[in-house]
Amino acid sequence: MSQAPGAQPSPPSVYHERQRLELCAVHALNNVLQQQLFSQEAADEICKRLAPDSRLNPHRSLLGTGNYDVNVIMAALQGQGLAAVWWDRRRPLSQLALPKVLGLILNLPSPVSLGLLSLPLRRRHWVALRQVDGVYYNLDSKLRAPEVLGDEDGVRAFLAAALAQGLCEVLLVVTKEVEEQGSWLQAD
Repeated sequence: MSQAPGAQPSPPSVYHERQRLELCAVHALNNVLQQQLFSQEAADEICKRLAPDSRLNPHRSLLGTGNYDVNVIMAALQGQGLAAVWWDRRRPLSQLALPKVLGLILNLPSPVSLGLLSLPLRRRHWVALRQVDGVYYNLDSKLRAPEVLGDEDGVRAFLAAALAQGLCEVLLVVTKEVEEQGSWLQAD
């Protein structure tokens, strides 16, 4: 089927889960991997494996609504044959070898609101960034739809702004081979 002259190609299909409960870690994992691989039940199972003898599991919310910690994300990625590498915020972002990185998962402070009322509190929120068909997207589960970041410069600008606000942590999602070789890092 050919396109009419001047017609724009349809955008690529980008997988994007929306926020539910405190499941941003599950959404970030699925969004960065571009498919639904994890559920709340799967994350809870990982929590049980990480702390089998704990009555109150330290890796998730006491209420059982999610709010999973970084250990759950790292274990989930390991189960998929991937690795999570902490980005040292002291490094210049120009050293980040984005072509070697499958995606990024950020942990950011996020405002708390009750309906339309914004509270003076901040909670931690997991956000995925991923390239699909040559375009980088912000796949934050709190967004209605993926946000186009553009090329590598767009991702670096987004990361620089997030890191400049402080309290931002960045995980690089890479293959085991890239992790072992350290090829996610390039000379400046």
